[in-house]
Amino acid sequence: MPVTPHKAQRPYRGVFPVAPTIFDARGELDLEGQRRCIDFMIDAGSNGICILANFSEQFVLTDAEREAVMHVVLEHVAGRVPVIVTTTHFSSAVCAARSKQAEAAGAAMVMVMPPYHGATFRVPEKGIVEFFKVLSGAITIPIMIQDAPVAGTPLSVELLARLARELSNIRYFKIEVPGAASKLRSLIEAGGKDIEGPWDGEEAITLMADLDAGATGAMTGGGYPDGIRQIIDPYFAGDREKAKAAYERWLPLINYENRQCGLIACKAMMQAGGVIKSDAVRHPLQPLHPATRAGLLELAKERDALALRWGK
Repeated sequence: MPVTPHKAQRPYRGVFPVAPTIFDARGELDLEGQRRCIDFMIDAGSNGICILANFSEQFVLTDAEREAVMHVVLEHVAGRVPVIVTTTHFSSAVCAARSKQAEAAGAAMVMVMPPYHGATFRVPEKGIVEFFKVLSGAITIPIMIQDAPVAGTPLSVELLARLARELSNIRYFKIEVPGAASKLRSLIEAGGKDIEGPWDGEEAITLMADLDAGATGAMTGGGYPDGIRQIIDPYFAGDREKAKAAYERWLPLINYENRQCGLIACKAMMQAGGVIKSDAVRHPLQPLHPATRAGLLELAKERDALALRWGK
């Protein structure tokens, strides 16, 4: 059953972590584990949740599995927090169809990268503009453009501001390219009121600089929303020094996730804390080396991350 998007809560702000897709030890979807993962993320303070992103291993899922995860999560959340559904696809028509399906199921927003495939298949700026026009015309909920190195597609500040100016539901921008703070600052300046949500990504490794540049949201990994809230909440309350101290406290864990573990970090933490039974990723992705896993959990324990005790 569709749930009502959180229109009254716009503009969306705060920490909207990416939920991992939960598999059992055989690599099959674990939908009960998925529900427990979502409950933990909400209990840990997530202002909203993003699903089916790259950190959700969206690239190893079949279309049927994508739909199953989307419906299970949206139905289980049941309006408790806004849910962003990633609908990225190279095809304008397929991306639009995925996005319409997400809106009908109750998504609060969709997140989309510009069309790309592999190392060399790209479209010129004209094609990017047309792609987002097709998408914008298919749905009424907000669209977040994901400006990420993985797409390998340069998205200038001028282009992003133009898309926001010309397409009324392109309002959110996840900036995770080098120099993110500078780009966020320039985008806010160029786009003005049309930039409803300038957000950062990359597990919050540049969060303080991005907040100083005007970021209003952070899309992080799902392992410690409680830690990110300790940074964001005081910052938005006007206490930058408290936010800075919290950032310095959590930065070793943020850095370790970003540089050593990647998308497996949140699963490893959730499994260690009894949130989920298995931290399996889908082959050919590889499990964490035991020493890397131990280093991650040591840093998480030192910071009393909720994930390590939520399920015990």
